[in-house]
Amino acid sequence: MKLLVTGAAGMLGRDVMLAAGNAGHDVVGFGRAELDIANADAVKRKLELERPDVVVNCAAWTDVDGAEEAEEAAFAVNGAGAGNVAAAAAEGDAAVVHISTDYVFDGAKGARYVESDQPAPLSAYGRTKLAGEEAVAAANKRHFVVRSAGLFGVGGNNFVETMLRLAAGQSEVLVVRDQIGSPTYTWHLAYGLVRLVDSLEYGIHHMAAAGQCSWYEFAREIFEQAEVECKVLSVSTEEFGRPAARPPFSALTSQRQHAIRLPSWQDGLAAYLSQRKAEREE
Repeated sequence: MKLLVTGAAGMLGRDVMLAAGNAGHDVVGFGRAELDIANADAVKRKLELERPDVVVNCAAWTDVDGAEEAEEAAFAVNGAGAGNVAAAAAEGDAAVVHISTDYVFDGAKGARYVESDQPAPLSAYGRTKLAGEEAVAAANKRHFVVRSAGLFGVGGNNFVETMLRLAAGQSEVLVVRDQIGSPTYTWHLAYGLVRLVDSLEYGIHHMAAAGQCSWYEFAREIFEQAEVECKVLSVSTEEFGRPAARPPFSALTSQRQHAIRLPSWQDGLAAYLSQRKAEREE
């Protein structure tokens, strides 16, 4: 099977390329410099040239706070851009895998979200990602919409990297305690996505790390596993003050009978720190 990966230069795209190759698939990938998914004509031409069986769209606007000031630009990628990829895939008789987010929910449920729960995004980022889900479903019947959360992996900016960088220059960090989710290692997610492609179970899938934690709890676990001395101080979301609203509880789980279950966030963190160390020693 031939897979084409958009956003291939990012954390998740890079890992999907590796996971697909390891699974024996023929895989090609393009970063934003090579393929801007906001350009519908460029996407169509690229897919006509490559003729993939499946397109995995890892390209996204991921700056949650930045989207508040630039919702139109975020929508061009997360909404219309996702639709461009799905439509071009459909024209070439290819399936599409679209990566979405827990931020399509408002967090009011107070329990883990499943695929059938009604989205209600609080932020511009969440609205653009939900628009992408809808555009993908409308453009291509053979679609997988995969919601994940709090991605971290080698080769990109993420919360783990931020915490370790801050700890290198200061003795304490301030982290919110009242936002709970399922931070997910991109390597684990990538393997889940490659397995999903073979399942033919189209529709919405929740695929995030097992378990749940607050960002405060995640920060404490990061320093404990990394054996770094840094005190974690907790703060409320209101006190922290960010431009974009975040759901207070957006942990994900799946109600699907044959759901692809990922390892826990703690296991993901351990694997990430090990991979990070190995790459830095090369």
